[in-house]
Amino acid sequence: MKKRPFWIQKIKKAWQTRSIVWLSGVRRVGKTTLAKTFEGADYLNCDLPSVIRRLADPESFYDSLKPNAVVVFDEVHRVENPSSLLKIAADEYPSIRVLATGSSTLAATQKFRDSLTGRKQSLYLPPVLWNECRDVFGIKDFDRRLLHGGLPEPLLSKEKDPSFFSEWIDSFYARDIQELFGIRNRIGFMKLLRLLLRQSGGLLDYSNLAKLSGLSRPTVKAHIEAMSIAHAVFLLSPFHGGGRREITQRSKCYGFDTGFVTHISGWDRIRESDRGLLWEHLVLDTLRMYFDSHDLYYWRDKSGREIDFVIKSRQRQVHAVECKINPDQFETKSLKIFRSMYPNGKNFVLTPHLKTPYKRSIEKLAIHFCSLRNFPLIS
Repeated sequence: MKKRPFWIQKIKKAWQTRSIVWLSGVRRVGKTTLAKTFEGADYLNCDLPSVIRRLADPESFYDSLKPNAVVVFDEVHRVENPSSLLKIAADEYPSIRVLATGSSTLAATQKFRDSLTGRKQSLYLPPVLWNECRDVFGIKDFDRRLLHGGLPEPLLSKEKDPSFFSEWIDSFYARDIQELFGIRNRIGFMKLLRLLLRQSGGLLDYSNLAKLSGLSRPTVKAHIEAMSIAHAVFLLSPFHGGGRREITQRSKCYGFDTGFVTHISGWDRIRESDRGLLWEHLVLDTLRMYFDSHDLYYWRDKSGREIDFVIKSRQRQVHAVECKINPDQFETKSLKIFRSMYPNGKNFVLTPHLKTPYKRSIEKLAIHFCSLRNFPLIS
């Protein structure tokens, strides 16, 4: 069992402010394995009837624990009244540290009558981050991470197994979407999911997606919202300040994992032209771990000039992040236009293989070239 120090420390830090941590992420992303690495924790698999019976009387259960115990409720939404179970822990047993896991946000299931506001910290567990891939899992083959994705099982497999991805998609619909959201049109939903994965990293066009999936436009929007809550896709909003030529409405949609993007696209190897877009996915995963999703954007104008990611800081600075496999291929055309409108902020070019960060002045723009490991905004 591989220990993941980044996530262990992140959960422990969250416990310093709240006694309950809600750890969500897609199925088979490694939530259970991570939860089991907490030594001495009382681990309960809420899929088991015996555990459900044991938790039927929350007070008796908590009274049976040692003082300052750590308890893990894996797949806690299986309990009849999970919000009550967690609320009692937070209010009546504040010394107990609780790690509760699930495939989606608390809002996804009607069983959570209370969102536990002020009682919990929410953490999203993404597919294995690029830095973790090398440091924890010992995989330094960049193309392998892009092709296999970051779910631990396919990541650690020597060969990519298409059946894993097909079975996962079927299970995702049956156990997450159908069960939590009651969506019955399996064919339309699955067609839409595949379209979004195939177009991952592109601008959302609800009308075109409706046409291609055979669904109505309102249904497409509702299904994408469900996918977002269940962590299958992430919507990145456009950054704008009122400029007439800026894109102001259309979000970009990223699939949750490069392995599924390559699977749906039918790729059995990574081509030179694929790496840039897939690298964006890995950068986005890491940015989401350090910045509030509401502070992350992309920028584009109507001439097609674009900044991959924009980070809005609380110091009224706007940081620009460009993703490049080869930093020598970076061009300043888009950045110059962006900085003419938003002069306050730092400029970064993130590349996967750079060992030593450096700074260059290009056309009067100060640009920091670095990897995710030494990206100063997160280190």
